[in-house]
Amino acid sequence: MKPSIVWQTDFGLKWGAVASMRGVCKQVDPEVECFDLTHEIPQYNILAGSRELLYVEPFWPKGTIFVSVVDPGVGTSRRACVALLKDGNYVVTPDNGTLTHVVHEVGIQAVREIDETKNRYPGTEGISVFHGRDLFAYTAARLASGIIDFAGVGPEYPVEEVVLLPEAYEMATIENGVVSGFVSSVSDPFGSIALNVESDRFKEEAGFAYGQKLHVVLQKKGETYFDDFVAYEKSFGFVPVGDAILFDSSSNVIELGINQGNFKETFHVCEGKTYTFRIQ
Repeated sequence: MKPSIVWQTDFGLKWGAVASMRGVCKQVDPEVECFDLTHEIPQYNILAGSRELLYVEPFWPKGTIFVSVVDPGVGTSRRACVALLKDGNYVVTPDNGTLTHVVHEVGIQAVREIDETKNRYPGTEGISVFHGRDLFAYTAARLASGIIDFAGVGPEYPVEEVVLLPEAYEMATIENGVVSGFVSSVSDPFGSIALNVESDRFKEEAGFAYGQKLHVVLQKKGETYFDDFVAYEKSFGFVPVGDAILFDSSSNVIELGINQGNFKETFHVCEGKTYTFRIQ
């Protein structure tokens, strides 16, 4: 059985970009199956693409080929690559930081730069703005179909040269029972916001436990926009509808949400270091 191709992009589905990528794959091999991870990564947000890739990749079988295209530097000197992960899956992507989370959590066995003289869709040599179709989809399909093996992607380069985003693993501080950090993500479709503290540290280092009400202060550039006591619980059903809740996310970090509400929209929260939190 041939490996599946799983796509994620920031293209959206309101135009034909994703369909053209699928078409390229079907031209290479009609039997190759394509599945969508998401096409709603916030535009140009490489860090969000890195997070979302890790959220899904471990749950697919060995040999799956992921194509991740969040590529504000398309057509520049940034490398186009295929990474062989230590769990046996592949990621076809611009080497621009998209691999950050899988580097830390899964590991990369080897990485190769795509040789455009062999692995570019014929007739697109003069196009520099759609590598998702012309390089990444085409290379992924050739790899999935067995036309090329991993060595056929192109020249190998050191894993140590893979581009990483340092802010992805900047963790909250915990001192004397006070956790301080920033909002790392607001991409949850239900409006919960992710904080840059792991669930294990929240319990083990800070000493917090389910059922406690914790004092949460959120600020933007030093100005407070949320200051309240919030229950830390296993899931939303432990608090009344409309109440805020702290909980362990499916990505093993602490999130702050509202039971059957939208914290992000209610308090106009964005991700980044200007949106800080303190919990005690």
